[in-house]
Amino acid sequence: MYYNDYNRTNDEQQPIVTDNYKVDGQDLGRKKSKKPGVRTVALCLVCALAGGLVGGGAVRVASTGSLFGGSTTIYESTHAPVAVTMSNVSTDQPMTGAEVYAANVGSAVGITTELVTTNFWGQKVKGAAAGSGFVITQDGYILTNYHVIDGASSIKVAFVDGTTYDATLVGGEEANDIAVLKIDTTGLTPVKLGDSDNLVVGEQVCAIGNPLGELTFTYTSGSVSAKDRSITMENGEVMNMLQTDTAINSGNSGGPLFNMYGEVIGITSAKYSSSSSSNASVEGIGFAIPINDVKDMVTDIIEKGYVTGKPNVGILMNDVSTEATQRYGIPAGAYVEAVLKGSCGEKAGLKTGDVITAVNDTAVTSSGQLASAVKNYKAGDTVTFTVYRNGQNTSISVTLDENDKAREEAMSELQEDYQASQQQDQSSSQQGGSTWPFGFGW
Repeated sequence: MYYNDYNRTNDEQQPIVTDNYKVDGQDLGRKKSKKPGVRTVALCLVCALAGGLVGGGAVRVASTGSLFGGSTTIYESTHAPVAVTMSNVSTDQPMTGAEVYAANVGSAVGITTELVTTNFWGQKVKGAAAGSGFVITQDGYILTNYHVIDGASSIKVAFVDGTTYDATLVGGEEANDIAVLKIDTTGLTPVKLGDSDNLVVGEQVCAIGNPLGELTFTYTSGSVSAKDRSITMENGEVMNMLQTDTAINSGNSGGPLFNMYGEVIGITSAKYSSSSSSNASVEGIGFAIPINDVKDMVTDIIEKGYVTGKPNVGILMNDVSTEATQRYGIPAGAYVEAVLKGSCGEKAGLKTGDVITAVNDTAVTSSGQLASAVKNYKAGDTVTFTVYRNGQNTSISVTLDENDKAREEAMSELQEDYQASQQQDQSSSQQGGSTWPFGFGW
């Protein structure tokens, strides 16, 4: 507890006065007031939530008896409540935090999902997860993070007035961690999307979200700490992020990050945290997806259910193992495990067993680097792969396919077939077969 007299006027700062009390039988005497007739104790408590003691308005004086005799006076201030008049709010002028919250809390939603997973023993187990999101159209489209709804068997959204809706997944983009939901209603108040490229470091921002899945519609604020951070996510994807010291916790994912004009300039997505009790705690390092990076993707998902123009090669790939590199002299790169029939990869001449080591002039030493390099191009672009095959390097030109829904389904089937063949190969190897030193038992 902090004691402070700085918020009191000179007239209010009275000395402490007591009358005839003793400690351990000793008469401590009497101190005389500098102002005759005043015998009070003035106690002033400073609380961070109150923000001051005497801020205008009337001062109420409560007198009470003292445990040690005499009287004690406690000063209590009153003032008019903070007024938030939305009729005067304009996005042409900066708002206060209270105004940003009042203008947008009705557009924020809490998201809860049910998950069905398979445990170690092959049993189906139900679970739950929670996150945040925000309304982007009047007729019920809602934007959130992909990882909030990933694997969900059912999705519900809740508004600040207590109204809840069942939501359906329109489409998602895992690589960019966005998903669009739809609820069956109209007349909603959508947020206004801003221009994240115009942000500057040090600019004030704020978030509305659902931290911990319980503290619904919580407001937090801070500043833009940095722009254009390349952050590696848990799934290995490298994303461009805004860094902020705005408090972002589990459950905030998918919620809006506002500038002080009340415009959404980011989607809160992640935070740094220490993974060990021996590490120093990490505070104030949160991240948000810049809204400019995903605006066009969101439009694609609403109109077509997927992000258009995304490239796809039509291959399953893995990293070349360290053993293969050191023992057999195989170069580091992306090892082609399977090729989809009819894909651009097959048409260009890629084969199972190839090792892709470069995309145009960009060297790649892993499957993740190959995926990141290809993402820089669009469907229809032609790129040159440097391929190591049978001890020699060769160049193969590939005109990239579009990764639409049909391609995603075809790749999923290819993945399932490949995994089934892997299980058979592993079973055979346990009966005396040999293995090749690549990942997944190769």
